[in-house]
Amino acid sequence: MELLERKKSLAELTDWLRRAIGGAGCIALLGAEAGIGKTALLQEFAKAPLGARVLWGSCDALFAPRPLGPLYDIARQAKGELLAAIGAKANREVIFAAALDELERAQTLIVFEDMHWADEATLDLLKYLGRRIQRTRAMLVVSYRDDEVGPQHPLRFVIGDLPRAATHRMSLFPLSEAAVAQLARQAGQPSAGLHRITGGNPFFVTEALAAVADTVPASVRDAVLARAMRLTPDARKLAELASVVPGSAESWLLAQAVEFDEVSIEGCLGIGMVRAPDGALCFRHELARRAFEDSLSPSHRQLLHAKVFAALSTRAQISAARLAHHAAGARNAAAVLQFAPLAAMQAASVGSHREAAALYRVAIDYAQEIAPLERARLHEQLSYECHLTAQYERAIEARRAALQIWRALGERMREGGALQWLSRFSWFFGRRVDANRYAAEAVSTLESLPPSPELARAYSNRAQLDMEDHELESSIAWARRAIELAEPWAETEILCDALGALGISRLIGGDASGAADLERALRLALDGNLQEQVASSYNDLAAMAVSYRHYDKAAHWLNEGLLYCEKHDMASLRLYMLAYRARKSFEQGDWQSASDDAEAVLRHPLATLITRIPALRTLGHIRIRRGDPQAEAALEEAWALGGTTQELQRVGTLAAIRAEAAWLAGDREGVRRVVEAAYELVCQRRDPRMKGELAAWLWRVGALSGQPGEIAEPYAQEIAGDWRAAASAWKQLGCPYEHACLLALRGTESEQREALEILERLGAAPASLALRKRMRAEGIRAVPRGLRTSTRSNRLGLTRREAEILTLVSQGMRNSTIAKRLFVSTRTVDRHVSAILSKLGVQSRGEAAALAGKAPSLDA
Repeated sequence: MELLERKKSLAELTDWLRRAIGGAGCIALLGAEAGIGKTALLQEFAKAPLGARVLWGSCDALFAPRPLGPLYDIARQAKGELLAAIGAKANREVIFAAALDELERAQTLIVFEDMHWADEATLDLLKYLGRRIQRTRAMLVVSYRDDEVGPQHPLRFVIGDLPRAATHRMSLFPLSEAAVAQLARQAGQPSAGLHRITGGNPFFVTEALAAVADTVPASVRDAVLARAMRLTPDARKLAELASVVPGSAESWLLAQAVEFDEVSIEGCLGIGMVRAPDGALCFRHELARRAFEDSLSPSHRQLLHAKVFAALSTRAQISAARLAHHAAGARNAAAVLQFAPLAAMQAASVGSHREAAALYRVAIDYAQEIAPLERARLHEQLSYECHLTAQYERAIEARRAALQIWRALGERMREGGALQWLSRFSWFFGRRVDANRYAAEAVSTLESLPPSPELARAYSNRAQLDMEDHELESSIAWARRAIELAEPWAETEILCDALGALGISRLIGGDASGAADLERALRLALDGNLQEQVASSYNDLAAMAVSYRHYDKAAHWLNEGLLYCEKHDMASLRLYMLAYRARKSFEQGDWQSASDDAEAVLRHPLATLITRIPALRTLGHIRIRRGDPQAEAALEEAWALGGTTQELQRVGTLAAIRAEAAWLAGDREGVRRVVEAAYELVCQRRDPRMKGELAAWLWRVGALSGQPGEIAEPYAQEIAGDWRAAASAWKQLGCPYEHACLLALRGTESEQREALEILERLGAAPASLALRKRMRAEGIRAVPRGLRTSTRSNRLGLTRREAEILTLVSQGMRNSTIAKRLFVSTRTVDRHVSAILSKLGVQSRGEAAALAGKAPSLDA
């Protein structure tokens, strides 16, 4: 019945499949609410697959989904190398490659069902296959509940990364009132009120029409339970057992757990349950299963889970995740402690770290009676998985629990290790004071014991903390001590981390030999296949190249690093590199690309404060230079994220940006006020680049006393009075804004005109407006008028085209619809919308529309 009003959808799917098997592999995204008929549509579509083989995999509704669940289903259908790779528990790169090989082997329709429940590894697999789908003759259909995939859902971001040219989207809508009335007539039931109560949801309509009730049930649960009233006692036992099994209950499972006959089976089928060809029994929809399961008393549900677990535990090849799910449902502590940690390790091994953390949390809930040593290890494993998924508060909480146990047991070495990890997690979470305290305790504890790798790690951690705060001499000393300890034990991971701190500290202080330390760390990490250290080394090399304004080198390291992170799905370090790419693009004058990268970081669900802060700084700086509304909001958020104890890097960088904002506003006293404290602090450390930038701002407003030593070019040239050399240096470095500003401030008429042209091209409205006023005040004639009247008079600072698009956005139009209305490409509209959000200083289309509603006229 669900296929009423679905002919157009079937035709579209068939057309996409025809093109795919013709050599243009593609992805079809089918998003719609629960019960709308996604599965029924795909099952009907799969009946006539145009000669393509059909492979079907589903995600589980377990509390922690089994890793790569859909791929296991598909491997059993495809057999061959894919099944061998999964059966041999190969690493995920081998498994992913085998999955791609399977798609390349033949014309294929492959379905990933219920991806809103997907584990982390399955999402990574979707991204991996999606980027390569065009070279296959396959169509990959992904179904999901779009009402459960919100803006921060991980699937949303995977979808955003899929290639546009190879990705199709389809939504299913509720049935019309006429269609619902037709279904009611076919069932011999009245249709009055049926569409209003069911909302046209096909599943709810079907359940309501089949319910034994005088009136239309008020909810899906009521409809399912009313329909179940017709079950015989034996059939009800069978349905109850199936209701606690997500997915399908295998025939052998049913036979072991409950007595039944074919009459009971027929009874279950009579209420809409489904029997597979292999005898497996399931509810027609997950909504029905959950409604039935929720109707059971807690004690009865626990008993049913116990029966299922007992049956599953006698069979080979049952996933640990599935066993852990039913063990927890049965409240079987011993079984939970046996299978939940095992399932967590299996999940972590393929990159499903969120699921691993969930499984460790379940194990800990049942761990009160086990030995303290084992309990502490569970807490540490949970802590590490939470760290990998940026759940730093939980990571700290779990590691503290482990620390208490180690102290009670007198395990000093493990106590020191726990303290070191607490220091690192606290820093990631923005708690600098706690990070310093734990770091000092870790060193003190471990130094009281014989030298060890744990002590080397604690030294390396101290080096990294001091490096972040620009305590360079201390950082270098700690790093060298860590290296001396790590090398004899061949502790490459620790060695790479210490070399990173050493290299960055040297480079910050102006010692170019630090680059060799970073390159050595990268070589060691690559040779040892230490993925986190490889990505960190790429990030360090890129970040320092940007800081030194060696943009060609920065581009090389960023390209290498981003490719590596993409290949190995290292989202957190990829985001950090994107933040630095944003800064690089900004400094080189490509403000739109910089804004795009910064906003991509801020929208990502895995963005942590250490990745959000640099992205917010760059975004705020762009908005200040463009004169966008609410430019300060991004900087205020960046400062707030830094916590009560700010590191010098954050203090100095924000001070310089705010000084520029004050300068553009003509507030010379404001420049001095925001810079002085930061300048005094940086003078106590050693950072020629930061010291030079802050000194230059003080010099420009006449607040610099004396010629500062140890400052970088071009700041030193400007302060020394050789502004032309400084302007030339900025030009050679590839920084057009800084070059133009010096020409504007000091140059001849021709140089000022050159500066004005650069500033207009960049979109630097405040600086170009100030220069135009200065030129007119100096009697220069025929000064270019600058931005179009439509842009100047628009209260929101938008161009006419941007204002037009914002009006259409405010009317609820999608970008594709706007593109058709304006006869432009969707990509062009995407870029305009991104520019609008950036200019308005908002994060969403809704916020932009709300702000537009306050404007007197978008086209004024």
